[in-house]
Amino acid sequence: MTEPIRYADRPEWSDVTPIEQYENTNPLAPIFYTNEYKDATNYFRGIVKIGEKSGRVLELTEHIIRLNPAHYTAWQYRYETLIAIDSDLGKELKLMDELAITHLKTYQVWHHRRLLMLKIRKPFPELEFIARTFKVDAKNYHTWSYRQWLLAYFNDDELWGAELDFVEDLLYADIRNNSAWHHRFFTVFQSGVHQGEEDRERVLKREMIYVKQSISLVPNNASAWNYLRGILEHNSTPYSKMITFVEPYTLSMDEQTADLVDLDNPPPSKGAHLPCALAIEFLADIYEVQGGESMLKATELWKSLGNEHDVARKKYWEYRIREGLRALQA
Repeated sequence: MTEPIRYADRPEWSDVTPIEQYENTNPLAPIFYTNEYKDATNYFRGIVKIGEKSGRVLELTEHIIRLNPAHYTAWQYRYETLIAIDSDLGKELKLMDELAITHLKTYQVWHHRRLLMLKIRKPFPELEFIARTFKVDAKNYHTWSYRQWLLAYFNDDELWGAELDFVEDLLYADIRNNSAWHHRFFTVFQSGVHQGEEDRERVLKREMIYVKQSISLVPNNASAWNYLRGILEHNSTPYSKMITFVEPYTLSMDEQTADLVDLDNPPPSKGAHLPCALAIEFLADIYEVQGGESMLKATELWKSLGNEHDVARKKYWEYRIREGLRALQA
């Protein structure tokens, strides 16, 4: 692979005085940058010092960003340069398409994209682009954060219109995608009331059916149980309202008694791995809130978790037992 020509050897950069990175005489832990990176950043510091904003600055910052996509100063100076010279932001966005896919987990890529979108103000193609990135990584925090910002900032009913279908497709592909579950909660409960969602009682019933059916299909899915908890807490509904639904999931398959399918409380699917530790924890939380003699039921469930169903967190369940018994004696 041919080494790139150093900026120090390029005649068109002879008017810029490079500035080396300051370090103590004997740094405790010197960073061994490549010669290419040191050369580029030395000239970048020189550019920043004189305040130049030009086409060659865009070339230089792109070079640095490709070497180190987390170089936030290069990103910021690049954006300032784009605005100062009235550069084509659409062209810049296409470059970001490439860099975002390559560096999905780099925050600066998405922050720069957000700044561009504040100027371009065309959010619909962005949703399509984000959907493509999810084919690479459907759980990337920065991508989901950007999508939520995009939806909330532009807050267009048409923009929100297909969001629930979009997230359902992702959950159909991977029912354990916690990021998609979180986004569903954000879409339904945390971003205002969207067109067609005005009947909140209907929406609540729909979401309860959806999450219960999801748990029925895959009982040992922490994301779905957390979503159920989120719905109940958001609507100030006591966990105890779920006891009829939860109890079958705390039993083994041999102990299941339901012959008829209850649409409001779907039973565990055949072949489910039961008892479900998440259901046992949920039921224990119900008993804990009830207090009194029910606290003893809670401690028994915590014991079963620590000794059999969730041994990895044994110390935690022992702590819950001690706290429960202490509360009972108070």
